[in-house]
Amino acid sequence: MPGTLPAGRPVPVDGALPETALAQAGARGFGVYVHVPFCASRCGYCDFNTYTAGELGGGVSREGYADQVLAELALAGRVLGGRPPARVDTVFVGGGTPTLLPPDDLARILDGIDRLWGLAGDVEVTTEANPESVTPESLKELRAAGYNRISLGMQSAAPGVLAILDRRHSAGRATAAAREARDVGFDHVNLDLIYGTPGESAEDFAASLDAAISAGVDHVSAYALIVEEGTRLAVRMRRGELPYPDDDVAADRYLAAEAALSGAGFSWYEVSNWARTPAARCRHNLLYWTGGDWWGLGPGAHSHVGGVRWWNVKHPSAYAARLGAGESPGQGRELLSAADRRVEDVMLRLRLASGLPLAVLDDAGRSGAAEARDAGLLDGAEYDVGRAVLTLRGRLLADAVVRDLLP
Repeated sequence: MPGTLPAGRPVPVDGALPETALAQAGARGFGVYVHVPFCASRCGYCDFNTYTAGELGGGVSREGYADQVLAELALAGRVLGGRPPARVDTVFVGGGTPTLLPPDDLARILDGIDRLWGLAGDVEVTTEANPESVTPESLKELRAAGYNRISLGMQSAAPGVLAILDRRHSAGRATAAAREARDVGFDHVNLDLIYGTPGESAEDFAASLDAAISAGVDHVSAYALIVEEGTRLAVRMRRGELPYPDDDVAADRYLAAEAALSGAGFSWYEVSNWARTPAARCRHNLLYWTGGDWWGLGPGAHSHVGGVRWWNVKHPSAYAARLGAGESPGQGRELLSAADRRVEDVMLRLRLASGLPLAVLDDAGRSGAAEARDAGLLDGAEYDVGRAVLTLRGRLLADAVVRDLLP
């Protein structure tokens, strides 16, 4: 089941933001995230804020969801007024399984964003999708509505691994859906992989990488399996039915991903993400990683504007009730200090291939960076020109390097 949200400070009933936040809105770019909390079934490893029909309870349905999102969008317009830039740079519809909504509803949501703020001429518009939730016809409708990037949850090409993860699609469906998306004109197609699942062999993961590359996509994300408390997978591991993930195996899988993807013409630009070209990088995620602003629509969605971060109530029924009463669905928020933002900047930018300037570190951080360089975790040539950039070994130990830079 979904995890819990932090407490934070109360959000005003009308969602009002401090003038200091409004004055900075959009200075580093502006995006919109739309959370669609519906899934046909719950995967055993998932603790995202998603709900099957049986978990939703009364008073909530997919049919009325687009109208609720548009109601929050109207509230966002009242809160921000004309403060963000004249255009939205990126839109990302995630979940859950956004493509459980009809293409017409996803089109209405995108049109609402365009009407309120306007979409940049080169806007990146992404939807996530489970492979079994799309067809050539639905993909064609989404493309016609303005969606130009799709991220498909492949996870693995091995049937046994998919079964352990409780995925519903067949082993070949993800790559078939990727080809269908390219055929109808999607500019960019991503496949998500998970590695380190119990029972996955090195050969299984190699076959998954080969299948993703052969599908003709221009972006691949690969993440180590994380066992979240409260999930079915965690219960099975506690019972001894499945072994826990092995860190050494995960490191071997990561190295295999780097070798296969770089050999096929992909370049890493974030620790877990590879793209064929700079244009194929996920600009929405880069907005997050470089301190940009975005409004998050939907239950449990997080937002950030001008140093204020807030999050909505989690359950779709509570979200609908707040909006129905004309109130902000925000549950809590925090005002980030300059020190908070610097720490987050270091944590996020270090994971990027571009790294970060050593000048943003304090004396202890620069000392830690020198030690990380000497240990082969930071690139020596980049260090010499004033940047902290992870080596391949450093990527395997990225969290430890962050601790070195933020002592």
